[in-house]
Amino acid sequence: MKTILAAVDFSNATQGVVNTAAEMAKAFGAELHLLHVIEPEPTYTAYGFTPEEFPAIQTFHEETRTRAQKTLTDAAARVINGVTPQTHLGDGSPLHVLEEKAKELHADLVVLGSHGHGVVASLLLGSVAEGMVRKSFVPTLVIPAGEPESL
Repeated sequence: MKTILAAVDFSNATQGVVNTAAEMAKAFGAELHLLHVIEPEPTYTAYGFTPEEFPAIQTFHEETRTRAQKTLTDAAARVINGVTPQTHLGDGSPLHVLEEKAKELHADLVVLGSHGHGVVASLLLGSVAEGMVRKSFVPTLVIPAGEPESL
């Protein structure tokens, strides 16, 4: 195992995902990559606008990216077991971006969290973890959400 990709969404599952992925990276001598995906704002895309036609949304998106990068960098800095993760930000559908990043990095393992949604929520909202388990070409480890923590 050479490359581990951990998907982080800054929820209460994130710390468990990062800790588990870092432990595995250290044990296998693997590279660790942390990925956070920013979903597009439906406020302009749903109505056919582009970011250029609605500059306030573009500004909001840029601020979101800046904050997400800081939070991702902070999460990477807390990994203390001798593993130095690389961080990545993506834009789009979390499942699609995660699959593409796993291919790009030639990941041997994807680690991500589960939020414990019920059956109805999973049917209505979908689940990145469920999608990765069903569709992924890469082995996927799902970490259950723990106690709420701030990241």
